[in-house]
Amino acid sequence: MKIKQDFPHRVREIENQWITLADGTRLAARIWLPKNAEAAPVPAILEYLPYRKRDGTAARDELTHPWLAGHGYACVRVDMRGNGESDGLMEDEYAPQEQADALEVIDWIAAQPWCSGKLGMMGISWGGFNSLQLAALRPEPLKAIITLCSTDDRYADDIHYKGGNMLLENLGWAATMLSFSAAVPDPALVGERWREMWKHRLDNMPLLAEPWLRHQQRDAYWQHGSICENYADIEAAVYMISGWADSYINTIPRMMEHLSCPKKALLGPWMHKYPHFAIPDPAIGFLQEALRWWDYWLKDIDTGIMDEPPCTFYLQDGLPPAPKYLERPGQWVQTSAWPAPAEEITWQPLVLGDAGLTREGHLSAARAIASPLTAGALQGEYIPLWFGADFPPDQRRDDGLALTFDSAPYAEGLDLLGQPRLRASLSSAEDCGQLHVRLCDVAPSGESALISYATLNLALRDDPATLTPPVPGERMEIDLALDLIGYRLPPGHRLRLALSSASFPLVWSPRRRADLTLEAGTPTLSLPICQAPYVAMPFAPPESAAPCRIETLRPGHPRRTLSEDVGSGEVTVTVEDDMGDIRFEDHSLRVEQRAKEVYSSHPSDATRTRADIEWTYRASREEGAGQFSVAVTSRYHLHCDETTFYLSAEQIAHEGETLVSEKRWRRNIPRRAI
Repeated sequence: MKIKQDFPHRVREIENQWITLADGTRLAARIWLPKNAEAAPVPAILEYLPYRKRDGTAARDELTHPWLAGHGYACVRVDMRGNGESDGLMEDEYAPQEQADALEVIDWIAAQPWCSGKLGMMGISWGGFNSLQLAALRPEPLKAIITLCSTDDRYADDIHYKGGNMLLENLGWAATMLSFSAAVPDPALVGERWREMWKHRLDNMPLLAEPWLRHQQRDAYWQHGSICENYADIEAAVYMISGWADSYINTIPRMMEHLSCPKKALLGPWMHKYPHFAIPDPAIGFLQEALRWWDYWLKDIDTGIMDEPPCTFYLQDGLPPAPKYLERPGQWVQTSAWPAPAEEITWQPLVLGDAGLTREGHLSAARAIASPLTAGALQGEYIPLWFGADFPPDQRRDDGLALTFDSAPYAEGLDLLGQPRLRASLSSAEDCGQLHVRLCDVAPSGESALISYATLNLALRDDPATLTPPVPGERMEIDLALDLIGYRLPPGHRLRLALSSASFPLVWSPRRRADLTLEAGTPTLSLPICQAPYVAMPFAPPESAAPCRIETLRPGHPRRTLSEDVGSGEVTVTVEDDMGDIRFEDHSLRVEQRAKEVYSSHPSDATRTRADIEWTYRASREEGAGQFSVAVTSRYHLHCDETTFYLSAEQIAHEGETLVSEKRWRRNIPRRAI
């Protein structure tokens, strides 16, 4: 990545700016301005997050916001109430209070002497969500947004539920936020009141997993903040971006189809990171692309960005499966719309029949889908996030625990772009059940690489808001879209469709092991075949501002391991996200964070499914103004029986050797839909 060095003299930074809300709450902001902004006001770009500007997102902020400020924008990075140096408490994600605060922040920015009165919002994940949510509220200054790795439907596509099944990430992210929210306000910025602020947060810490687990169907809780409830609410221009290695991809075709505002879409090979420093490569000049977008919508400069095809996709070349890729070779394509016209995307139906996946055929007899509850251990992380070995490795173990259908080799390969779709008839042996569908690339060597997948809670098969438990032995019609994908199947490779009745630890196990039956007939997989021509790399090489000056005292070591008890058959997946021990050289803040997630399941006993997560957070400043030293240990545990989830958590905080807070939670939550 090229470090842009010709503009820092044109930028000044306000390290900590207080924004006082109507109720007296002060939010802390970090602002980068062109030096002449008071004399020649400029549009502003807001990023609004709970992740602590002082350390949590400082490394990426330094790469991004000074660059944009150097090109004529005021960049404002605000910590939400209850986070970083901001006052108050955060009760939940995307709460009405969060949105109300943001509206006040927007008005405050628009009224500043350095602002022209026009704003954009930009963000990835949480910041991408609230960019959409604020756009739906139509504050007058907000003219355009760039939303990355976000969703229009909080139930369908966030970290909580997928296909009506509860993701283990539901607990994993609750544990992450329990630790993140316990981070200390920096004494160097807030002074001696840091202890009072910190203790107030610890004493009132929300148990986020509780509401997330209680709302097991799509209801008003999830409808709040889901812009799909009325796409017409958004009038600001929307640029939506994600990556094939991320989980937030299916929202893009929905928003491109249903939004009526000006819109544009980009999908590259990346994980859950900004595209100018994400892996796998190719990274792109995201900041230059963002500048073209902002110049068009906030400065009325015709950059040509809206004259180009609205959808740009990267088709990844098939590679041998690996838990981490630094690069994915491939080809760029562009479509004139989404859904794409027939000359750009055609559909190829394949029958799951006696001879495998074939153009024509028939399944003459019912076939069993009888997976142990330990199937799915090689799915990989739901959201590759920490640059670890998070991608799905060789799928042959899980293929062996599934009902599989293979195609003949594709002599010339195959380009796929879209959401494959399965239509089939099933029955369940129980009044519950899960269907998991994986589409894999099978090499001549036998290696099986995951291309796309889907999961479905059969009790919510027709409507995620309506509970319709399977009747044992009764036929059910299934129409299931797999995740959006852009993929180039290599010549000589086969496609494999694998059907299983469990996928742990991607999703929580059903109430009981529920074997399924694929009924005889013509179950069909429809494949989206890309006919759009390849285009040359449509983006400039990546640029950024100078990176943070960080001293690594101990490097991080993210790992993912799988173990199996030979006697019981119990499988345990352990994920260790050790982010190391670092010190920010500019202000001497030292931060150490590590997490350990342990997920276990039994082949046949669903009541033995459990999850244990522990986060450790340490922060200190050893010299100069604002010396301190704190440590927080946060833990979550979940197990169940057929009727109840047993959720517990604890958080223990110290300043030095002194115990500051010790809090424990115990909740019993009825199982209704999962």
